[in-house]
Amino acid sequence: MDGAFTPDANEKRSADWKIGVDIGGTFMDFCALEANSGRVASLKVLTTPDDPGAELMTGLALLAEREGLEPEAVNRFVHGTTVGINTIIQRKGASLALFTNAGFEDVVEMARLRMPEMYSLFCARPDPLITRDMIFGIPARLRSDGTETQAPEMAAVAAAVESAKAKGAEGIIISFLHAWRDARQEAVVKAEIARLAPEMFTFTSAEVWPVIREYERSSTTIMNGYVHPRVAGYLTALESRLANHKVPARPMLTKSNGGLMNAAEGKRSCVNMLLSGTASGVIGAAWLARQAGEQKILTLDIGGTSADFALIIDGEAQFGTGELIGEFPLYIPSVSVSSIGIGGGSIASVDAQGVLRVGPESAGSIPGPACYGRGGSEATVTDAMAVCAWLGHSQMAYGQLQMEVDLAREVISRLAAKLGRSTEETAQAILDVAISEMFVEVEKLSSRAGVDLRDFTLMPFGGGGPMLGAFLAKELGMARVMAPRRPGVVSALGGLVADLRGDFIRTVFEPLEPATLAALGAAYDDLAGEGRDWLVSQGHDGPAELRVTADMRYAGQSYEIEVALNVAWLTEKNLTAIAQAFHDTHDRIYDFYDPEGLIEVVNLRLAAIGAGPALKFPEAAEVEGTATPLREVGVFTGGRLQDIGLYRRQDLAPGGTFDGPAVVAQEDTTFAIPAGTQASVDRHLNLHLTFAE
Repeated sequence: MDGAFTPDANEKRSADWKIGVDIGGTFMDFCALEANSGRVASLKVLTTPDDPGAELMTGLALLAEREGLEPEAVNRFVHGTTVGINTIIQRKGASLALFTNAGFEDVVEMARLRMPEMYSLFCARPDPLITRDMIFGIPARLRSDGTETQAPEMAAVAAAVESAKAKGAEGIIISFLHAWRDARQEAVVKAEIARLAPEMFTFTSAEVWPVIREYERSSTTIMNGYVHPRVAGYLTALESRLANHKVPARPMLTKSNGGLMNAAEGKRSCVNMLLSGTASGVIGAAWLARQAGEQKILTLDIGGTSADFALIIDGEAQFGTGELIGEFPLYIPSVSVSSIGIGGGSIASVDAQGVLRVGPESAGSIPGPACYGRGGSEATVTDAMAVCAWLGHSQMAYGQLQMEVDLAREVISRLAAKLGRSTEETAQAILDVAISEMFVEVEKLSSRAGVDLRDFTLMPFGGGGPMLGAFLAKELGMARVMAPRRPGVVSALGGLVADLRGDFIRTVFEPLEPATLAALGAAYDDLAGEGRDWLVSQGHDGPAELRVTADMRYAGQSYEIEVALNVAWLTEKNLTAIAQAFHDTHDRIYDFYDPEGLIEVVNLRLAAIGAGPALKFPEAAEVEGTATPLREVGVFTGGRLQDIGLYRRQDLAPGGTFDGPAVVAQEDTTFAIPAGTQASVDRHLNLHLTFAE
């Protein structure tokens, strides 16, 4: 944090604290803003996997002790959590039954008949979250035009409920064919289940995500139900803890789409917060990029277990569908993030062939890396940084951790013996392997997006981002790196600056022709009403921004592209403008379009956005000058031990400059700066690196 602070009586009465909290694999991060003064405080607290949420109380107590933050003055509280995604990854979710149409019981298992790695002889598709014996076919049928040819047989529903209960099902998922067209069959069955088994929770595909394609609709609903008990329990406990702590602000939650929703909705719409932490990190990075005037950013968020990458173009995060949650694709809109199992806690090992490998297994927060002194016995990336002496020159995590470098040397020396190298050389090799793994993933991301990374600035954040970010940027040929003042809490900051955002969809599935325009207009009117009502339900009483897109394709194509639309084109029935927008988007993505081709509109989408509070962080005037290091430290870099400058981040004034190699230590992370770089500090206290030509 930025130093001790004791408010006087007037400040106590007028304090307006806003807190963003994000929980990761190792730490819970806090970013707190006192809105009246613009003062920012940040904090990291080790997670408590055995009692999720307990670290929140620890953090609030520390903020009160160190910063004078009174719980009664907290008027905004935003939380991002990994409870949902961890439930899926660890497969510790609810026992579910699936009710679907008789004859279609294999939809979930068949999926899309694709293998995750088509060229691997050893690749296998993941086991479904609902086993085949828990899937029940109900005689019922709805045609694609909405005509009912067979009503659901209630006797079959009753028999399926009894069988599901006998097999230990906690909840039931209902997903019928063409429910996107008409949800009444699913609603009738849900009502009957509520009558027969009121103790069981039930979700229908139409209420979770009413989109065409039964597998995508079903799998999204299944994930929602799978995490529901744990997420709802966690959020209920969160509300209780805050109330007991006398925090008046009702908790808001970060969503996969980079927006916010209240906790009440989060208990039902659990699937919308599966990627909340990674998404809010990108939103926070985009906000920081706009403040600094950066238009093109590659984000690098390294925590204890993973490294996450995303592109920010023209100051805005990029969105998409199909992001992976563990082994399963998520089909609701989300911030586009690519992940790899390389983090500060990733374990290094030597395989049977004598090859050094890093990750994806992680030491987590308990016991954590060996250098944390908490019982870790495996060599990790963080241990390698400590052995190379990039770490160990100051306390970590706001004084909660003291580096035990001798313990790091001990675990890495065991690997060194297997490799026939020195301990330092082995530590450097661990870092090189980690960076090469990230390099491959970033190259995939840039190829998919069709961008040249030489035009981008790398923004590393998270506890481990600044440790490895500059080395990765150098390997990628990027010329610039920008590290925020508090890299370790960017995801928590993202929650503070995020807007309310709800995503809504209607499947249209019609050719784009004059006769379809009335249906498109009606679909927009329905979506707009639903979006405005949703914002009101979230407590938003200000203006609403409605963004409209359409999933479109040429007739005969299997999959569609998302096309941004102007609302006026729908209300004014401007067929030409809609078609041209599709042609332009198709040409931009594929370098081809067919002006005579028949266009189909599959889905109409709407994002309802309610702007959050306009927050402003303090700035400082830049004064040119050369920064003075605290002292010199010996670091193993470039294949040898070198004496390089050690700087404290709080001592670096706006306008200050220095050259690499260097170490910049701060409360929440350590910035490792390689040779051949020039560093400077801007008025927002961001640290910029420029690589020599």
